[in-house]
Amino acid sequence: MVLTRLEQLKSKLAAQGLDGLVITQAKNRRYLSGFTGSEGFLLVLVDKSYLCTDFRYMEQAALQAPGWEIVKIDAAWWETIKQLWPKGRQRLGFEAQHLIYDNWNKLTKVLPTVDLVPTSGLVESLRVQKDEQELILLKQAIALADKGAAYLRSSLVPGYQERDIALELEFFLRRHGAEGAAFPFIVASGVRGSLPHGEASEKRLELGELVTVDFGAVYQGYHSDLTRTFSLGLPTSKQKSIYEIVLEAQLKAIAAAGPGVPCAYVDRAARDVIAKAGYDQYFGHATGHGVGLAIHEEPRLSPQASDILLPGMVVTVEPGIYLPGWGGVRTEDVVLITKQGAEVLSQAPKETFVL
Repeated sequence: MVLTRLEQLKSKLAAQGLDGLVITQAKNRRYLSGFTGSEGFLLVLVDKSYLCTDFRYMEQAALQAPGWEIVKIDAAWWETIKQLWPKGRQRLGFEAQHLIYDNWNKLTKVLPTVDLVPTSGLVESLRVQKDEQELILLKQAIALADKGAAYLRSSLVPGYQERDIALELEFFLRRHGAEGAAFPFIVASGVRGSLPHGEASEKRLELGELVTVDFGAVYQGYHSDLTRTFSLGLPTSKQKSIYEIVLEAQLKAIAAAGPGVPCAYVDRAARDVIAKAGYDQYFGHATGHGVGLAIHEEPRLSPQASDILLPGMVVTVEPGIYLPGWGGVRTEDVVLITKQGAEVLSQAPKETFVL
């Protein structure tokens, strides 16, 4: 029998000797309950599950979170917890990375005899491996990004400003079903390509430049993340060479990925290709990261990573080379770890990059 998300969390609480957990992080709240409102928290007990929100969201919460007991917050949220907390229970967990000190302090005052236990990653560890429903939504978001890449091939024209390209791309994605941009789009042309996070500027594209576009769509809360580098006209030998090095690095990393493989090993597979070509000092970020309800999730494909890839994990693979004063190249796809290996979910072409 497959346990529900809530059942899995309750099992984790029992293993840590917790009588309950208050969840204040918005994406964790959505993951467990389905509630998308901007205000509220979850209180998960061994035998009860509460979704607490204010008057504005009561009807929405009831529709989106069947099976949860919906509680209206009439006073401060910590007072609501005080009212719901069962007498005699001693250990209440909270999300240490999300509960600010001032709110923790207020909670200690209304529950003076309760041990408030900081926790880390209890819900996030469940989110790492995507279930079937999550994969459906992720694939929809990725398909939107693939359409965006096709649109870019006809819209990257010398003379256009980078920010206009970013704006038109977001409009295109929204018109085709995206609920929003996954993050501020990166459009970095010419020498600006050496900026790994070069958000779109007023610079105009010029013939003969490389243009790196990093973008993604949000579909029902789930994110896609895609990077393609294009050549405006025939590339120089150096542009073509660096593009091919980055592409080889990405393909080697994808080939290395699979269940049971250390994340650091996948990172090394990409980094070795770039180092062999003499550009190791110009690749300074991680090879990839998890993606889902957040654009950056665990696990990380980095030299310092200690995680092991498992079936159901969804990660980006995005090596790059960035040369100050010259430009840069990055290629990125979203990859699903399966029981057999790794499946590239992004379908936008990358072997041909000349416009």
